[in-house]
Amino acid sequence: MVMIKKVGVIGSGQMGNGIAHVAALAGFDVVLNDVSADRLKSAMATINGNLSRQVSKKIITEDGRKQALNRIVSTETMDGLADCDLVIETAIEKEEVKRKIFHDLCAVLKADAIVASNTSSISITRLAASTDRPERFIGIHFMNPVPLMELVELIRGIATDDSTFDAARDFVTRLGKHVAVSEDFPAFIVNRILLPMINEAIYTLYEGVGNVEAIDAAMKLGAHHPMGPLELADFIGLDTCLSIMQVLHEGLADSKYRPCPLLVKYVEAGWLGRKTQRGFYDYRGEKPIPTR
Repeated sequence: MVMIKKVGVIGSGQMGNGIAHVAALAGFDVVLNDVSADRLKSAMATINGNLSRQVSKKIITEDGRKQALNRIVSTETMDGLADCDLVIETAIEKEEVKRKIFHDLCAVLKADAIVASNTSSISITRLAASTDRPERFIGIHFMNPVPLMELVELIRGIATDDSTFDAARDFVTRLGKHVAVSEDFPAFIVNRILLPMINEAIYTLYEGVGNVEAIDAAMKLGAHHPMGPLELADFIGLDTCLSIMQVLHEGLADSKYRPCPLLVKYVEAGWLGRKTQRGFYDYRGEKPIPTR
C-alpha cells in the first residue's frame, strides 16, 4: 500500500480549499494548485478564516491553526504536484475538463502516486481510462462543506486495485471522516438520492404547486431538513445540480431523471446560486429574497 504523506489538491474553490484544510489539519503536507495566483490567495484566506473559526469554537488550538497553515503550499503549475503521493482533482463537473487535467498531471506525476477525482457523478472507470494509471485511480467524493461534513464516498473504477483502495480508505479515516463505499454508478449514493429530490422541488416550483418560500419551509418544517431543497440547490450551485441530473438522465436512460426546464433556464441565465449572488434566492441585499 502506498504511504500517503504529501497530498496535492487541484482546484482551490470551495471543495478544493476544504480538502486542503482538513488534510493539513490531519498532519499531511498539502500542495494546493490552481491556474490563478489570485484564486490561490483567496483560498488561503478562506482556509485561515475557517481555521480561525474552529479556534474560536475551541475545536482546535491556535497552535494547531498555525501548524496547519504552514503545511499548505500553493502552486500555479502541475510541476508543483510532481512529488505528491496522492492528488485529488476538484475541478468543474465537466468530463472533458477533468480529462485534460489528468493528461497534464500524469505527465509530471511520479509513477507510484495515486490519482483521485472528487467528482460527484461522473464514471470513475471512464475517467481512469483517460490516465496512464487506471489501477491507481479512485473516486474520493467529499461532501460540502468539507470541514463540517463527516461523510466521504469512495468509488472504485473497474481497474482500481486493492492497494489503491486501501490507501484511499486509510487516508480518509486519518482525516476523521466516515467512509461510504459506492459502486461506480451515475451520481453514486448521496447524489443519486439527493439531486432527484432537488430536481423534483424545482418541478414543484415550475408547476406552481408552491413558491420558493413555501417549498423550502415545507421540507424544513415538515421533513426536518436543515435546509430547504431550493436553498440547498443554490448552495451547491445550479450548474452543478444540472450537470449531475444530466449524468443521471443520460447514464440511466430513465425519464424520471429529466432535468427540470426551470433549472436549465436559471443556468442559461447565469443564475447559479450563491456563487453568482442569484439563483432561487437573490443574495445581493442584506437578506436573501426569493426570485419566484
